[in-house]
Amino acid sequence: MNRWINNWMRWWKRSLRRLVNYGDRLHLSPPDNRPHPSPPLIKGREPDPASPLTKGLRGVKQWLLLSLLTIAIVSGCSSTAIDHSEMLTSEPPSTPCRVVQHIMGETCVPNHPKRVITTSPVILGHTLALGVKPIASSAFLDGELTTSYLSYQTYLGNKAERIKQIGTRSEPNLERILLLKPDLILSLEETKTFYPLLSQIAPTVMFPLKDIRINWKERFNSIAKVLGKQAEAQQAWNHYYQRVEELKIALSNRYQDKTISVVGAYGNSIFSYAKDSFSASILNDLGLQRPPTQNFVIPDGIINNISEEKLEKIDGDILFVLNFDRRRKDIEELQQKPIWKTLRSVQQRQVHLVDGWAWDGLNLLAADAVIDDLYKSLVNTP
Repeated sequence: MNRWINNWMRWWKRSLRRLVNYGDRLHLSPPDNRPHPSPPLIKGREPDPASPLTKGLRGVKQWLLLSLLTIAIVSGCSSTAIDHSEMLTSEPPSTPCRVVQHIMGETCVPNHPKRVITTSPVILGHTLALGVKPIASSAFLDGELTTSYLSYQTYLGNKAERIKQIGTRSEPNLERILLLKPDLILSLEETKTFYPLLSQIAPTVMFPLKDIRINWKERFNSIAKVLGKQAEAQQAWNHYYQRVEELKIALSNRYQDKTISVVGAYGNSIFSYAKDSFSASILNDLGLQRPPTQNFVIPDGIINNISEEKLEKIDGDILFVLNFDRRRKDIEELQQKPIWKTLRSVQQRQVHLVDGWAWDGLNLLAADAVIDDLYKSLVNTP
């Protein structure tokens, strides 16, 4: 298009030059309208600028020049406008977000989100493992994110410090979220009823709640993809599997014929973790065996409501008991029961009290803490 405009302008200039030169050769026609040659110029004698002929020619040339330039400018501007329009159509600006499919439909996620909010402590752990620190998150109970929650989640270290709380995992505080002006919200299905409002505040991606303990590895990779942190996720996995291999070497074949049981207590309820739970997946990666009563797949990975009369179901050669801090008294009460002393792991003094928040943490930071506990209990033993 620009080449066409330049050629057009050159043509008009040539035409203008010819017209002006031709005007210089014109003379006034005689009354009978027959052609009459111009009188030759006498050397040393210039045309009279005040003559009607000279004035007329100059006026014609100026008028023609002005008219042609006006036409050229208008045409050039029009052509340029058309050219710009074509450029915008054929080369649109890069999109500032990526369309992500999730359980509530699709969301255009910012390419580089800076103000991320999570409405679940589970998702919070995944983002921190990726090196992304949300500006706010929900907690299991109201008020605990900035107080007791952080003291429970010792495996997080200082990674969760100064993260504001925006309600609980089942009831986020929409007013707080709005005031924080997030550019991305990551949520679990437990807040599904809030999705229409959350998505009005900021782009919101919602993850399924089903099989949350079973699919923790896939969930981590999904969150990494949403955040555009696939490289960081790969580094985190490399670290995890390197530690697993190092621990397998340290364990050697010492526990190849031993079963590892993982249990917890909540009030009067005793539960254990099945084959597909978070902690069980780590034990499986290490090649450690589980008791037959826990070596099967079950929804959510937890075997609930184990009665005191059937306490033998939690037994194994080695027993890891999960302590959730404020429920420590539940563990102590369990240990006072007469049947507790009949367990093989208790008699062999192979009972280890561990951090329940880490062993049920569902993220790679928690997995790192579980591996530390296994080193202490299975390798660095007297």
